[in-house]
Amino acid sequence: MFIKEDTETRRAEASLVCEERRVAMATDVYERLAKHLDDLPAGFPRTESGVEMRILRRLFPPEDAEFAMHLTLIPEEPRVIARRAKIPVNEAARRLEEIEKKGLILSIHRENKSPLYLASQFAVGFWESQVNKLDPELVQNAEEYLDTFMKTGFWRGTPQMRTIPVNKSISIENVVMPYERAEELVHAHKSFSVSNCICRQERHVIGKGCDRPEESCLQFGMAADTVVRNGRGRAISMEESLEILQRAEKTGLVLQPNNAKDPLFICTCCGCCCGVLRSLKNYPEPAKMVASPFWASLDTDTCKGCGLCAKRCQMEAFHLDNKKSVLDVNRCIGCGLCVSTCPTHSLSLVRKPKAMQPYVPKDIIATNIRVGKARGKLGTGRLISMQIRSKLDRLLASK
Repeated sequence: MFIKEDTETRRAEASLVCEERRVAMATDVYERLAKHLDDLPAGFPRTESGVEMRILRRLFPPEDAEFAMHLTLIPEEPRVIARRAKIPVNEAARRLEEIEKKGLILSIHRENKSPLYLASQFAVGFWESQVNKLDPELVQNAEEYLDTFMKTGFWRGTPQMRTIPVNKSISIENVVMPYERAEELVHAHKSFSVSNCICRQERHVIGKGCDRPEESCLQFGMAADTVVRNGRGRAISMEESLEILQRAEKTGLVLQPNNAKDPLFICTCCGCCCGVLRSLKNYPEPAKMVASPFWASLDTDTCKGCGLCAKRCQMEAFHLDNKKSVLDVNRCIGCGLCVSTCPTHSLSLVRKPKAMQPYVPKDIIATNIRVGKARGKLGTGRLISMQIRSKLDRLLASK
């Protein structure tokens, strides 16, 4: 009897030790994952509360956290990642497909070829891919983390997103580049999708937000294919994409593509739900933070003080004084929502001075490199080292 009890005690102690080791290993995995994410272009800043670690534990099982760290910013085949992770190629391919469906990594699918996989950053990245899977606890964690993530300082010079005007606000007097027109961006692509806005969905989950359309975020090309393949949105036509842009103007939504001349998405954003716009509103001069080539101009002589511009503005750039609108141009982000509905045509968009014109990278790769360099995380040396490592692993990996 005593022997049996002693044996059971030892088993219980051994089980407890194993559990403690598992917890310790898991904690270490998440610490390393946080460091891995912080080394990506947009970063993953730490907090005193540790809320960012709670988000990681919710989204990444320990085995996914460990495996995700084998991916880099360079798209690679499963066989290359399998070599790095020291597992069979078929197992790596299966796990990569599963983790991609969770929205935690990125992929490029090619016809009659093996897909390529690469690391995804927190935002804009795998957080947005949690759309339709939110719950109040996860949203509260994200809300708590928003201030820290958006106050890292680099957004001022190298924002991940930019603002373009709604079509009706662009006058024939303005010389507008194709990448500054939403409709031109749509016409440049052949495949399209629409998904729910995660920001609006977040606010709805916790009983806040507005009644503007939730299904409102557009994706193009490779991004559209990914969204549809993983069930996060639906494929739509070019015509429906253009209709969604028109609806955005009518409902007072700001158009924000990713900061590239050839963007992969356009978000339609409101100042009460969008994490970016909500953060920008906290600054006294949002115009200096946002990448936008225009700002509004007000003719006070013809203004009748109807106040519609103040209702439409998502940055609180207008107020009424003595039955006239007053514009604080330093709060204007050049979205054009005030211009398109001004009944007296007292408002117009004008191009900012040349010194204030934002630099717009060619594509999302160039944007990420620029953001990474601004944070000191993606210098020339690291880029070269990453490329050499990837090339070596491709050469040595099983065919």
